[in-house]
Amino acid sequence: MALHPEIEAFLELIELGTLNGMRKPLEQQTPERARQEFDNASALLDQPPKAMASVENLSIRSRDGAGLPLRLYRPLATTASSPVLLYLHGGGYCVGSLDSHDILCRALASYSGFAVLAVGYRLAPEHRFPTAFNDVMDVYQWLQQHGSQAALDPTRIAVGGDSAGGTLATALCLQAREQHDWHPPVTQVLIYPVTAAEMNSASHQHYAEGHLLEASTLRWFYDNYLNQPGERHDWRFAPSQAQDLRQLPPALVIVAECDPLADEAQDYARQLQQAGNKVECRVYAGMTHDFIRMGNMVEEAEQVQRLIGEWLQRSIS
Repeated sequence: MALHPEIEAFLELIELGTLNGMRKPLEQQTPERARQEFDNASALLDQPPKAMASVENLSIRSRDGAGLPLRLYRPLATTASSPVLLYLHGGGYCVGSLDSHDILCRALASYSGFAVLAVGYRLAPEHRFPTAFNDVMDVYQWLQQHGSQAALDPTRIAVGGDSAGGTLATALCLQAREQHDWHPPVTQVLIYPVTAAEMNSASHQHYAEGHLLEASTLRWFYDNYLNQPGERHDWRFAPSQAQDLRQLPPALVIVAECDPLADEAQDYARQLQQAGNKVECRVYAGMTHDFIRMGNMVEEAEQVQRLIGEWLQRSIS
């Protein structure tokens, strides 16, 4: 199917900016500059922020003593012991932040009634694999042990994320299954996640250029994150490589049709379903990667946010 007209016009502007030297692709920038550009673009693409009862910046210590910034969103209809969505931002493990996904986290809190705890996990290339995964696991453990002190219910934790954050979310579910002293997540929300070890699917070939997330950018992300090529087959990077996908939380998988990751996201949804898990997979026609943060451009962004809110509500009903 053709691109959504608004996204097509946006991509034409990006291409024009690249051709006239006004914009450089992320992979041609320093990590610091790429992160700044990614955050700045978020404010232009997103819809106005939803009102919250409170937004609080927190920090916890990782297993190696580093400070991990968190941001806790409490919706207006908050409860004394709130269910919580642990949200993991996208950005290829190299860019993205609490700020880049602030408006999205507000929307998810508003539509679900869940508190949302966003994680500022450490980024590559300064912090390579498996640092991001370890950071996320440390935050989940903190929620298990201390969530009740923050009026968060440790027995009603959902996990979710977009792109690399979706990978981290489902990898967390795989690890949490083995932690018998933990409450498992009640559900997982995987928004166009990275799940495959290689970039060789039909969608990777068809959408390699000109559809926002480019093959060259993906290679830059992966080269910055991984220490050596063999780690591509580690299930913490490519969850489809896990030997056992049984007994995982129900999964909502969101796919953008015009996305290099479209095939691997759908393949992973099928793998989860074949392993006996409850799965709902939605493919959004004409959408590119990152469309859930394009509320200023396409109505599908808010549609998906509302869908996720309803899915989260059902996960605890």
